[in-house]
Amino acid sequence: MLEVENIETFYGKSQALFGVSLEVCEGEVVTLLGRNGMGKSTTVRSIMGLSPVRSGRITFAGTAIHGLPSYAIARLGIGLVPEGRQIFPNLTVRENMLATAANRLGVKTPYTLDRVLAIFPRLAERLGHFGNQLSGGEQQMLAVVRALMTNPRLLILDEATEGLAPLIRQEIWRALTLLRENGHAILLIDKNLDALVQIADRHCIMENGRIVWRGTSEDLTADDTLKSRYLGV
Repeated sequence: MLEVENIETFYGKSQALFGVSLEVCEGEVVTLLGRNGMGKSTTVRSIMGLSPVRSGRITFAGTAIHGLPSYAIARLGIGLVPEGRQIFPNLTVRENMLATAANRLGVKTPYTLDRVLAIFPRLAERLGHFGNQLSGGEQQMLAVVRALMTNPRLLILDEATEGLAPLIRQEIWRALTLLRENGHAILLIDKNLDALVQIADRHCIMENGRIVWRGTSEDLTADDTLKSRYLGV
């Protein structure tokens, strides 16, 4: 579904990505792992056209998307839950949800207000609240819902549960597990390895703007040196 081939991305004259390649197949959950500042968010920004790639190729569902504007990439069926949530603070929860509602790909069973509230029932109690009246965890739920309301073929989450309370993190992981069971393709950035190995099919570890390791959850849990070398503080 998604193919990233040898991309290089710069911020001004500073190179951030060096030949990064990865892929996400239909119904697959893939993670990007690594310490802070290693290029994970830049990879997401490159996929979404927010940080244009200088070389390499990005293909989604057979269409080359590198060089396209972000809105065109989103309309092809990629939903982004960005780091920092970035919900609309002066819109209500209901308005945040409906603002992005679309079914451009003609999904037979699209996400509706009732369907997303069944995934995150906590938000049903907050429909009239403004975005800036929500807790951080509720804002993250709303950010996920906002992406789902675009009915994407691929969902990308950058720091899915960072800074959230344990109970809220559990709700997010429960929802992502449900989405996976429903056949959603997901590209996921997070630091909670215990949860990630339960939900993901494959993992990619980044260091200094490069993919330095790839493997399954079984491979990752079997090699403790990976955690100390690439993921420890």
